[in-house]
Amino acid sequence: MDAIYVVGVSMTPCGKFLDKSVKDLTRDAVSAALCDAGIGADSIDAAFFSNAGQSAIEGQHMIPGQIALRDTGIEGLPIVNVENACASASTAFHLACTRLRSGLSNVALVAGAEKLYHSDKAKSFAVFDGAWDIANVEGIMKSLDAIGHGTPVPGDAAAGAGKRSAFMDVYAALARHHMGRFGTTQRQLAAVAAKNHQHSVLNAHAQYRAPYTIGDVLAARTISWPLTLPMCAPISDGASAAILVREDNLHRFDRRRAVRVDASVLASGGTRTIDQLERHVCRLAAAEAYEVAGIGPEDVSVAEVHDATAFGEIIQTENLGFCKMGEGGPLAESGATTLGGRVPVNPSGGLESKGHPIGATGLGQIYELVLQLRGEAAARQVSGAKVAVAENGGGFLGVEEAAACITILSR
Repeated sequence: MDAIYVVGVSMTPCGKFLDKSVKDLTRDAVSAALCDAGIGADSIDAAFFSNAGQSAIEGQHMIPGQIALRDTGIEGLPIVNVENACASASTAFHLACTRLRSGLSNVALVAGAEKLYHSDKAKSFAVFDGAWDIANVEGIMKSLDAIGHGTPVPGDAAAGAGKRSAFMDVYAALARHHMGRFGTTQRQLAAVAAKNHQHSVLNAHAQYRAPYTIGDVLAARTISWPLTLPMCAPISDGASAAILVREDNLHRFDRRRAVRVDASVLASGGTRTIDQLERHVCRLAAAEAYEVAGIGPEDVSVAEVHDATAFGEIIQTENLGFCKMGEGGPLAESGATTLGGRVPVNPSGGLESKGHPIGATGLGQIYELVLQLRGEAAARQVSGAKVAVAENGGGFLGVEEAAACITILSR
């Protein structure tokens, strides 16, 4: 297959931008990505647009991409709208790679944008209500209670639980099961969050840039035990974009800054028990991605993973093979995943502190990793980064993500 390269990337800051629309955020991200690639909108011959919340919040149920991209000069060409929960942007990236490899297009734009903040907070939280089986919510909650039963919630923690999306309860139940089975501790979860908040201090695009210690994280307000507020991703507004090209068109761009896509694997969750971790959708997708790329976990220089909560990072470092199953907690506590460690994870600050604009999140990961591989990540640069992996999951099905995408990039 012809190689695919990323030749332009961008990302807006993440945060609360009540004065900006989806169109505004999209225009900012697309304009910056085109500038980074050194081309105009007329060079694009296909576009993929990802968004997950606009339908629920604004009622824009159809053609969001055609509408959002029109002001950027992207029109009159194939535009595909992509919704795959929190994995929407990485799914759009995967589809762009597929189209380019098919030979149907030479230069493709991938853009993701999200406006989750709204004056009506109920609308913001309602976005998450549709990312699981809405016909079986009661059954799902009973199943989650059973999953986490082995590690009971302390009475004072249960009383202090704060307002949250249902997915914080999902992650909390999965975390309690992991604690009961492997001995993972709340302190290890706090080590992940503290590390990511320290990383975000170095990222001007991050939503939260205040440093946290492990003690700070443990002392913070409980959201859904064992998760405290700094362990959980906020809702965010933001956008990201990337320009992809076929290798036979790479001569039109600055090859020195081009980053190769070695693998892009998209998978969906399957039926398994909570204890069958070897069949976790992200683990299987990662194994396939490593095989396609012809590398192993030991070759990875840097990673961005879907840490919607601190527990998310722990389980994904296990799925990506950075440690054995059940050892994600000790790995984080050891400092191996910190900048300067054996395999830095989420140097951007991750979803917990960089932010989580759902429809742009996967592309935000790509943005960070492209900077790392170019050597353009400034104070958070991973020395000698040559191979990078992104894991982006979305929705909930059974006991795991409903959608998962693993992307491997290299110089």
